Amino acid sequence: MGNIIDTLTNPDFWVVALASVTGFAAVITVFAPYLKGDRLGARLKLVANRREELRARQREAFKNKANLRSRSPAAFMKDTVDKLNLESLLSADAMRLKLIQAGFRGQGPIVTMMFARVTLPFLAMILAGIYIYAVNDHGLAPMTKLSVVLGSGIFGFYLPDLVVQNMLKRRQDAIMKAFPDALDLLLICIEAGMSIEAAFNRVAKEVGAQCVELAEELGLTTAELSYIQDRRMAYENLGIRTGLPGVKAVATSLIQAERYGTPLGKALRVMAQENRAMRMAAAEKKAAALPAQLTVPMIVFFLPALFLVILGPAAIRYMAGPGF
Repeated sequence: MGNIIDTLTNPDFWVVALASVTGFAAVITVFAPYLKGDRLGARLKLVANRREELRARQREAFKNKANLRSRSPAAFMKDTVDKLNLESLLSADAMRLKLIQAGFRGQGPIVTMMFARVTLPFLAMILAGIYIYAVNDHGLAPMTKLSVVLGSGIFGFYLPDLVVQNMLKRRQDAIMKAFPDALDLLLICIEAGMSIEAAFNRVAKEVGAQCVELAEELGLTTAELSYIQDRRMAYENLGIRTGLPGVKAVATSLIQAERYGTPLGKALRVMAQENRAMRMAAAEKKAAALPAQLTVPMIVFFLPALFLVILGPAAIRYMAGPGF
């Protein structure tokens, strides 16, 4: 034990130990790059192997998906539309624009819409015929039964258009309510020095909690501004997708600001005021039309109860006789 303590307290021991550690570290430092090997090449090789593995797996998945798609209902509807040449018969361009404004994009909704417009009339006529002629005819005359069946077919033909038009109207109302606030946010971002792409992206994130539809349109505009060479097309597409006069006016102002170099903040401030005035005018229009819309419900529901309360006691006394 005493020898160990003497060795640890000996300065010569520590000098030799420090020299040994230093020499070993120098050797490791010199020869470490040769021992390490080509790590970058190995990693690239692993990445390439992984890419090939994923590519083979993706090809297999696409092959299986194609086999399933050939038997899917979407493929059947697509084949039916192509065989009957419905795109030229049912004005596919106008239908595509209406579907885009309602929030449906791609070829799938167009095919589904055309297939529904062709099949729903026959389906509605078949169901109406089964009900009228087999379940309950309600004592109707033969011509009346035939009229009910034909009317069901007409209703089935226009039902997809009514559904899409209702969804389009609701989407436009939601966008119009949130658009003035979005313009205010866009104006703040522009005046803070942000680019138009960054401003659109920021406003899309902020307005998403209030209106998902408007956030989606602004996000699409941001993407188009990033990869479309002609920026004017991105602004025009925004107005086309929404179908709102206020949004189209803002798109026109943005196009003119980029073309002629006019101040963008001033144009956005004017557009925000105009869109807010348009929203207020729409609210006042609805308020002005409210008395006329309440006339029929008041006649149907309010006046009978009022007459019953006023004339009911007199009628009871009259039917009870003079001695009541």
